[in-house]
Amino acid sequence: MDNSLDPKTIKEIENQLLTQQKQILDDLQDLSRQDDHEADNKTAKFPEYGNKPDENAQEISDYSTDIMTEKVLEKSLEDINKALDRIKKGDYGICKYCAKPIAKKRLLARPTASSCISCKTELQENE
Repeated sequence: MDNSLDPKTIKEIENQLLTQQKQILDDLQDLSRQDDHEADNKTAKFPEYGNKPDENAQEISDYSTDIMTEKVLEKSLEDINKALDRIKKGDYGICKYCAKPIAKKRLLARPTASSCISCKTELQENE
């Protein structure tokens, strides 16, 4: 497989990222409510099932799950926005650590990748 990123491939990746970005924003909208005390003015909605102890326990369980889901979605959105920014700046596909090209196969599999496999592997081994 050719390892270089041609403009057509970058455009395909950008379209994929934009689609993912819209889906995440829609998911966050469904999951969240307005909260002026949060940095992004959103927080997970607290479910209301009733006043029985088992309903209260389920509300807390679902709320905890929603908070974790919200955090994962927000992190994914942040990664997508950073990748879109790199595309806009023209430095998409360049490793942020060694400044060498990131393999096309890696970017197609993980479009938000900002590091090459070698640097990522080295970082994970040092954790």
